[in-house]
Amino acid sequence: MTSKTDHLRLNIVCPPPDEGGMEVRPIVNGRDLLSDLSSRGGRGGPRYVGAGPRHLLGRAGPLHATTAPHEVLVALSGCGVEECCGALYVTVTRDGEHVVWAGWRDPAHQGLDLPELRFGTDQYEAAVVRACEDRSWQWPAGEVAQLLEERLRERGDWLVRWDCELEDVWAARAEPDRIHLVLRHPRDRADTKLPWIQFGMTLPISADGPSGQAEHLEAWLTARDPRAVAEVWGGTADAERLGYPRPTHPLFMGPAEDGELRPVPPLDSCSQPPSQ
Repeated sequence: MTSKTDHLRLNIVCPPPDEGGMEVRPIVNGRDLLSDLSSRGGRGGPRYVGAGPRHLLGRAGPLHATTAPHEVLVALSGCGVEECCGALYVTVTRDGEHVVWAGWRDPAHQGLDLPELRFGTDQYEAAVVRACEDRSWQWPAGEVAQLLEERLRERGDWLVRWDCELEDVWAARAEPDRIHLVLRHPRDRADTKLPWIQFGMTLPISADGPSGQAEHLEAWLTARDPRAVAEVWGGTADAERLGYPRPTHPLFMGPAEDGELRPVPPLDSCSQPPSQ
């Protein structure tokens, strides 16, 4: 085993809203890891775009190392569909005085063979904490969306009685006055051939403090059947069997701020919770 210790820094790239999504770029030993890997792919190989800061740098962000190995999505490629254009995963483990990145994987490029990286634990955790505390990339609606999602996921049982599960809460920098929330009904059908419905709602955001707005929206959402205030944004071809009509114009799955594909709601879509 090599005695070399690698050095990690995390750069948050935040271009203007109309010039691309935000990325977290791992800088290893002074070099941009994703750029180096992209150039290794040659012509036609993967061109990796870093995962978004919300995915990697949340309150319980996956980059934090534990003694239990866990896999982390660090980049996407091409259209964003992993099996089509690729994605970059690494397994993160704390091993005594080191944090190890190993077990690299790309679902669309089976021949991926990358060396193990071994960081000093103190230096690694300091780099991750520093990036997590850097909120310069965040905007008010994005912060409301993140806080609301964290609060709703901590209340894991609130959707059980409605046979729904939370898919996502997100915001787009081009829409500073709203956030979007998506539910799936029934629960636990993501990997089955049974019919399911995707409910969505768009919620207005004000200039008030993000924390107070997230608390207010959480109380409003959890006090009622969310299906009664949401719209059908998608579902399987046989979703009518669940008693809900499919949308006349199915939603386009567009790239979000962190590169993932998410439903693009209708322009006039807006659910109205009561004012604070």
